[in-house]
Amino acid sequence: MTKSAPVQKAAAKKAAVKKAAVKKAAAGKKAAAAPRKATTAAKKGAAAAKKPSAVAKDVPPAKSSVAKPPKDESRTALVRRARRIDRELAEVYPYAHPELDFENPFQLVVATVLSAQTTDLRVNQTTPGLFAKYPTPEDLAAANPEEVEEILRPTGFFRAKTKSVMGLSKALVEQFGGEVPGRLEDLVKLPGVGRKTAFVVLGNAFGRPGITVDTHFQRLVRRWQWTDETDPDKIEAAVGALFPKSDWTMLSHHVIFHGRRICHARKPACGACPIAPLCPAYGEGETDPEKAKKLLKYEKGGFPGQRLKPPQSYLDAGGKPAPPLGAG
Repeated sequence: MTKSAPVQKAAAKKAAVKKAAVKKAAAGKKAAAAPRKATTAAKKGAAAAKKPSAVAKDVPPAKSSVAKPPKDESRTALVRRARRIDRELAEVYPYAHPELDFENPFQLVVATVLSAQTTDLRVNQTTPGLFAKYPTPEDLAAANPEEVEEILRPTGFFRAKTKSVMGLSKALVEQFGGEVPGRLEDLVKLPGVGRKTAFVVLGNAFGRPGITVDTHFQRLVRRWQWTDETDPDKIEAAVGALFPKSDWTMLSHHVIFHGRRICHARKPACGACPIAPLCPAYGEGETDPEKAKKLLKYEKGGFPGQRLKPPQSYLDAGGKPAPPLGAG
């Protein structure tokens, strides 16, 4: 038996009213929850603003005005930076030259041997007297050792140096007819002559490219992160691979000049350095420009250079000759 039509209509109406009431209640709850969510979100946002996130902690500080090469510098980038440094130094020291006085290969090889454990300036103040008395290998080989020692005394280690220069003079006379050989393999056989001395002679007396790895060169190429080698022969090979062979001799002069004048061992004048933007070691020395200027040496600081008879280009650029031995 089915319900009558009026009863069915009343039931349907009652159900519709109940459904509408349920929807209204749900809407009310949702609306009430919304402000609470907004408030919670606002609180979280404020907290986040006060407390740096993990990402924020990893953000590096602002870069300084001096750019430093990245630790993961590629080989190509290293070559480019190294060559740019050399170009910059060539502009700063267009008059770079060997700072030992010499007039021929014999004088240069002797002067270079004498420069060990002393300054080029002291050698240049000493060799005029030596070469005036013993101008040729034959003369020095036949000299009285005691007389040579007395002349070389100002250079330090004068007994060992006397033995070396007289020994190499004798070897030149007996093995090479009194002439300094122009080959590396022959030069290193001479008493007191190693690769460094040999390359000084080859590059400056014979025009044959070579890298002179002295203490200044070693210090600077490591500061510039051209190599982390410490052995002179390995440094020579590593740096030589960064440059064309034709650049080697002048590269040596540029680096050594810079090491003596600005990039000193104990307190480099970083604030007066022309290649500071390319140097990973910037900041190891004095960075204040005015204080750094006071650290400059030789012509950069207004002082005499190391040679008694420097090249004319050096004098034209404002360089001053060194004082003779005994001068105040």
